[in-house]
Amino acid sequence: MNPTRLVLAVLVALAVLVATACGSDKQSVPNDAVAVVDGTPVTKAELTGLLARAKATYKSQKRAFPKAGTAEYQSLQTQAVAFLVQRAEYDKRADELKLAVTDKEIDARIQQYKTQSFGGSQAKLDKQLKAQGYTKETLRADVKAQLISEKIYDAVTKDAKVSDAAIAKYYKENKSQYVVGESRDVRHILVKTKAQADKLYAQIKAGADFAALAKKFSTDTTSAVNGGKLTIVRGQTVKPFDKTAFLLKTNTMSKPVKTQFGYHLIIPISAVKPATTTSLKDAKAQIQAQLLDKEKTTLITTWTTGTKDFFSKKVVYATGFAPPEAATVATTATG
Repeated sequence: MNPTRLVLAVLVALAVLVATACGSDKQSVPNDAVAVVDGTPVTKAELTGLLARAKATYKSQKRAFPKAGTAEYQSLQTQAVAFLVQRAEYDKRADELKLAVTDKEIDARIQQYKTQSFGGSQAKLDKQLKAQGYTKETLRADVKAQLISEKIYDAVTKDAKVSDAAIAKYYKENKSQYVVGESRDVRHILVKTKAQADKLYAQIKAGADFAALAKKFSTDTTSAVNGGKLTIVRGQTVKPFDKTAFLLKTNTMSKPVKTQFGYHLIIPISAVKPATTTSLKDAKAQIQAQLLDKEKTTLITTWTTGTKDFFSKKVVYATGFAPPEAATVATTATG
């Protein structure tokens, strides 16, 4: 749980909520609130605090915070209100699911963050929180909201299952994904000019050590540290390199090969290994995890849509704080 990322996620990723918000004229909004969610006010203090934390994040990233009255500021404010409304909705749905977050759980999550990010230093954590515009209260509120979201996710997706038949069907329909083409271990040296490649070629032909020269001169830094060694799969490297590497006899060096990256000297150091196919048995765990994650995503997406629909007539906004689509039905603050 990183406060900086949390603020950014709130004000960027949740922008999609704006388009789904609605309102009702059956509630009134108190003067100190920006919205009411099924009887629960979303206060101006909450919005002010959230925007202050966003402003601190902008400052830490050396970005100009939008000025009040601009379209950019209005958009940011709208997203912030949408987030706070969603948080209130989730609180109510959590109550229906009999889900609760204890002070002990909040303390444990904050301690986890402090340990992982600041080596357990309270002073360093406090400094970060201050820089991001957090108070202890607002931090605890955000942590609680995060824990509620996690508990809702677990509750909604707990019955997700993937059958053996579904796994077998996916494997059959996507078998090509589990085919590993022919492969070969090679060493190569990559340099920028043909003149340098020719020079290195001559040195190796005269007895110089290929691996040593690769470490010293190759611009492919990833393989250079291993003396130019890498394992290639047919069709996964650029065509001139691929063609040469699989045509050469083992331990036979190529002349300079030009590609878009420069000039290569290539020497295969193993025979070509035949293509293999990962069996259903070996792929089962991976497929199961993939399909289970997809099923959980479907369940939580359905739940989220249902929550938005459920509250579509139970949210009302103060004048100036409603999303564009809800502005025509928002109730003016009446005190």
